[in-house]
Amino acid sequence: MCGILVIIGKGKDEELVKSLSKRMSHRGPDESDLHITEKGHVLSHERLSIIDLHSGRQPIQGTKNAHMVHNGEIYNHQELRDGILKEHTFRTKSDSEVIVHLYEEFGYDFCNLLDGDWSFVIVDGDDFIAARDPLGVKPLYYGLDERGRIYFSSEMKPITDQCKTFSTFPPGHYYTQKTGFIKYYKPVYEDHTKATQELDLTLIRETLTEATRKRLMSDVPIGVLLSGGLDSSLTTAIASRLLAESGRKLHSFSIGLDANAPDAIAARKVAEFLGTEHHEIHFTIEQGIEILEKLIWHIETYDVTSVRASTPMYFLSKAISDLGIKVVLSGEGADEIFGGYLYFRNAPSAEDFQIETIERVQKLFTADLLRADKSTMAHGLEARVPFLDKAFLEIAIQIKPEEKQPKTYNGVEKYILRKAFDIPEDPYLPQEVLWRQKEQFSDGVGYNWIDQLIEYCATKVSDAELESAAEIFTYNTPTTKEAYFYRSIFHKFYPQVSASQTVRKWIPKWQENQDPSGRANEAHVQSDTEIAKSNVSVS
Repeated sequence: MCGILVIIGKGKDEELVKSLSKRMSHRGPDESDLHITEKGHVLSHERLSIIDLHSGRQPIQGTKNAHMVHNGEIYNHQELRDGILKEHTFRTKSDSEVIVHLYEEFGYDFCNLLDGDWSFVIVDGDDFIAARDPLGVKPLYYGLDERGRIYFSSEMKPITDQCKTFSTFPPGHYYTQKTGFIKYYKPVYEDHTKATQELDLTLIRETLTEATRKRLMSDVPIGVLLSGGLDSSLTTAIASRLLAESGRKLHSFSIGLDANAPDAIAARKVAEFLGTEHHEIHFTIEQGIEILEKLIWHIETYDVTSVRASTPMYFLSKAISDLGIKVVLSGEGADEIFGGYLYFRNAPSAEDFQIETIERVQKLFTADLLRADKSTMAHGLEARVPFLDKAFLEIAIQIKPEEKQPKTYNGVEKYILRKAFDIPEDPYLPQEVLWRQKEQFSDGVGYNWIDQLIEYCATKVSDAELESAAEIFTYNTPTTKEAYFYRSIFHKFYPQVSASQTVRKWIPKWQENQDPSGRANEAHVQSDTEIAKSNVSVS
């Protein structure tokens, strides 16, 4: 995982480009390199070395003149080397190198051959191709300056003051000057009427296990973000079993305001049950408030729920990085795929439920994936997300929506995911965790975090300022003092209209209270014990 910056067009000063690239050096603290092509185009790379620690330096040159920079991981790189690329000569052992050889072999049409999470740019003479992975796990932005030069960057920081306009590169697309944007990722599940697959709990379990196995690919130590919720706990359980096959032990990490935070208690139970090497981190509300400016600079969003959840993740990522771990598994995506947020209980119909799950998965790159990437990469830590594996998505999203709706199972969200791993003779998790009610990450670290954060923001924004918000922020006008405060910080670092337009606000549907906290949903009052009991009566 790294930071990439590419400028298509002549005339940019080399030292200036280096300084622009260094604005995201946190993404790649291990080494940095820059290449100017014969045509004057510039490729820069900030590297976090995870695969091929010694010879995987970028930009990587192909067999002839093509040069490439890449951010992410290609999990099927060895399969590609041994198969369709076996006639190519490789200069490195890096997973990244397969990308430039696929380009040499197939031209533009090869993105669907990649299994992984990535963004890349290949420059070949005056020709180039830029692309982003199917779900947008890895970030990418593109922009245009006053001279017509085209920029591609992993974060906004290097390009905000260079480009007159810029935007988020759409996931599942590639771009060339000859073709424009081409959507290469066209999964069957995007048509909500195709959700007709019969329920197969064994298939869910086996496919998610394989998705996790892929993401253990690394030449450096791996950990897991263990919040104590269902998704991270399942990821931890699967990963610990897979690592045990080779005699390795998994490091698990949790965070809370104190040892009594809901997530901390549950995570402790999981770690003890699985026998992981567990690390519990605490932070104070004062510390969280103190780093808000730096945090918003890093995550490049003013979305309320993203800021709330990124704060504990930022502290946790620093603690993990300080221990020398560079890769962690994370549970993002399960709530979107299976309708796990509490508001999904209020879906008016199975069809509405299915449409919403698909839309949430498609928009993950604007919220949870953005948070997961940028709050970890602020400290040179790579987050991998097994639930968003292409093969797993194809299976899970196409299951009949009636099988995923909470109302089918006495209000238990993600019932079929829980049931797939509910094996009494070989338990993956303690029952009280396997059937624990959904807590959004920013809630689970301790309810006081959000409550006092809201109170603090109210002291920083006057009634008059909020009333006149539309005059200052015409796009995505903030409607609460908390939202106004975050937007003001964001505006200080990223004042361009283009910057504000990259942000999408996360708003729950089908509930009166529009606060994104899970506690805003009336279903939250049902206790974990009641959730566990309700499972008994469901066949």
